Amino acid sequence: MEKRLIARGLLAGLAGAVLAFVFARLCAEPIIGRAIAYEDGRTEAEQASGVHEHGVDLFTRGVQANVGLGFGVLLFGVAMGALFAVLFCVVYGRLGDRAANAAPQVLSVQLAAAAFVAVYLVPFVKYPPNPPAVGQSDTIGMRTGLYLVAVLTSVVLAIAAVWLARRLTARLGGWNARVVVAEAYVVVVAVVYVLLPDVDETPQPLRDAAGVIIYPGFPADVLYEFRLVSLGTQLVLWVAIGLIFGRLAGRMLGERADIGRASSITA
Repeated sequence: MEKRLIARGLLAGLAGAVLAFVFARLCAEPIIGRAIAYEDGRTEAEQASGVHEHGVDLFTRGVQANVGLGFGVLLFGVAMGALFAVLFCVVYGRLGDRAANAAPQVLSVQLAAAAFVAVYLVPFVKYPPNPPAVGQSDTIGMRTGLYLVAVLTSVVLAIAAVWLARRLTARLGGWNARVVVAEAYVVVVAVVYVLLPDVDETPQPLRDAAGVIIYPGFPADVLYEFRLVSLGTQLVLWVAIGLIFGRLAGRMLGERADIGRASSITA
């Protein structure tokens, strides 16, 4: 059963990635175009003034905005779909006798919401994504490492919070245990994120040797819109995974339950 559920997770992740890419391509394309135009103008200003601040890009901005975006979303979606299916198997298996009364569709949506918060939304608060023109190429390794630390911290603390909530339920009750654990999760994540270094590479105004501004800083509205679309892209991905996997898993588990009931009747 687990292999069949993981296969459905891969399918849900693939479908979610396609939907997320379409959303990002339609909504983010104008924003990325403005970011690329800004960088092109800044590069011309640097060359004209003899000032140079940017590193060499391994790929053009056009490649990053199209092929890079599509491949990245597809790979991430498929990987998250597989991991989501594994998580579903673990949680559904731990329900024991209650699994017969649990709706796979509801559980799938709940898990997708929790995954969206732990995997993306919480790390987003500390390290929000930037458009192509923001960030130096020689610091990409450091920025990627810090982001992965933020994601890992959020996920590990979320798992610990679920475990702690189960332990406190008998003493505090279900609702009180969840409230206490949620507050503890927020506090611990906040402390860890304060300790992590900040990353602020948003281009400031370009100045010449005399300190005169020869090109403005990166537009704040472009940065805001890009991050908002990035958040929407992830939301589309996780909503799609939760709904599609829930439907596929519900159908498979329902057929399995019917076969089990038929076997018990004939026996």
